[in-house]
Amino acid sequence: MPREKFVTLTEAMFYILICLQKECCGTDIMQQVHDLTEGRVRIGPGTLYNLLDQFLKNNMIQETGVQGRRKNYQITQYGKEMLELEYERIKQLAKDYERSMIQ
Repeated sequence: MPREKFVTLTEAMFYILICLQKECCGTDIMQQVHDLTEGRVRIGPGTLYNLLDQFLKNNMIQETGVQGRRKNYQITQYGKEMLELEYERIKQLAKDYERSMIQ
């Protein structure tokens, strides 16, 4: 049985949604992810635009403007909810790890 889409987010998905809390374009997203993670995470254009397309189709983000080839995006309320669920899941993983180290 296939898992439901976006029940868990990949690292790239998580960081893209974080960046889209403010309106920005793809180039801005790649730079922000690099800056936020101090270069630890790099998202290439193929991955980025594939994920942006998936997010649009699933109403997690919306297109907010177009200037030539440059498109701007911003997270939707549904996207914020999915981001928050993933954040809570990650915190639970960390708690589980910490508990396992005490024993």
